[in-house]
Amino acid sequence: MPFPIKEVRATYPALADGYAYLDGAAGTQTPRPVIDAIATAYRTGIGNAGGAFPASHRSDAIVAACRAAVADLVGGQPGGVILGPNMTTLTYRLSRALAGPGDEVVLSRLDHDANVRPWTQTGATVRWAEVDPVTGELPVEQYAGLINERTRVVAVTAASNILGTRPNVAAIAELAHRAGALVYVDGVHATPHGPVDMRALGADFYATSAYKWSGPHVGAVVADPALLETIRPDKLASSPDTVPERFETGTLPFADLDGVTAAVDHLAAMVPGQGSRRERLLASMAAAEEHELGLFAALIEGLETMPHVTLYGKPARRTATAYFNVAGHTPRQVAEHLARQHVNVWNGHNYAWELTGVLGIRDSGGAVRAGLVHYNDRSDVDRLLEGVARLG
Repeated sequence: MPFPIKEVRATYPALADGYAYLDGAAGTQTPRPVIDAIATAYRTGIGNAGGAFPASHRSDAIVAACRAAVADLVGGQPGGVILGPNMTTLTYRLSRALAGPGDEVVLSRLDHDANVRPWTQTGATVRWAEVDPVTGELPVEQYAGLINERTRVVAVTAASNILGTRPNVAAIAELAHRAGALVYVDGVHATPHGPVDMRALGADFYATSAYKWSGPHVGAVVADPALLETIRPDKLASSPDTVPERFETGTLPFADLDGVTAAVDHLAAMVPGQGSRRERLLASMAAAEEHELGLFAALIEGLETMPHVTLYGKPARRTATAYFNVAGHTPRQVAEHLARQHVNVWNGHNYAWELTGVLGIRDSGGAVRAGLVHYNDRSDVDRLLEGVARLG
């Protein structure tokens, strides 16, 4: 059946303002069930965790439900879901516990800086996997010469946040595991754009951010609880030493965590289906991916016909994310022009620091990024193309 785009869009109040929200790669809009869940949590009354009273019990239940929801989304285990303010903060925390002087880490130029800088700053020796600047691909073959018995961690993205490239993470993970290395996968950009199976990817750690898939600003890293038991992060003497709590600092944002669960439930219900939440998520996100890529084909075809547009990357497998420049205009000028047409896009390096350096555009302002998500429709694409065409 066709993706029910009208029904999906109707659940997002922000879309009523008349703008084409093509800025989803930087953060999505929030559907009504998520807004309601957060408000209800505050109205009902919540307390800090671990108390003897009902408001505290409600918070404990919210945390448990959130861990279960995130596990269903990525194919993990609830007991291995670490929650925090964002992926960057969690990656900094885990990098300190996983690598240090004397270790080696393998990083890629394809990655968002949040899966690069935390590792370079551990004191470990860094080996770099390079990107093909024309195609935007991350060749797997090079990893055989980068990984060795001293490699502690291989950090790699499941999808580039500017080019959309989906590298062969499973093949990279296989090479890493043969050498006894751990694989840390940045799934922030990949998760909103299709079904996720962290085990099939070979991810020992899978990082994601709920605000990229219609939830609030909460980050999560998912791992096998048995693996987490072997890792000892720095922590307060008085805080829990259990897994995954030992990796979480401070008090969790309980109401927002209720919103995370609501966001997962929303994604699972976008298309009619039966079965477990995990099964419904797989079906719903597969349908969303097909919808996005159908729109994206029209977007790319339209941009390719414009002689004043330069597109970056042409990977074989990608998310619906376009990165381009327009002759005679800076990326910021293009974004400002499109904003006047009520089209939201991003401009700049978008934290793809290494990759924009490879492309040779980091110091000149990067490029324009237009990213489709499940609530975008053909009118959004057409408005973008019309706006860019006017700059020719």
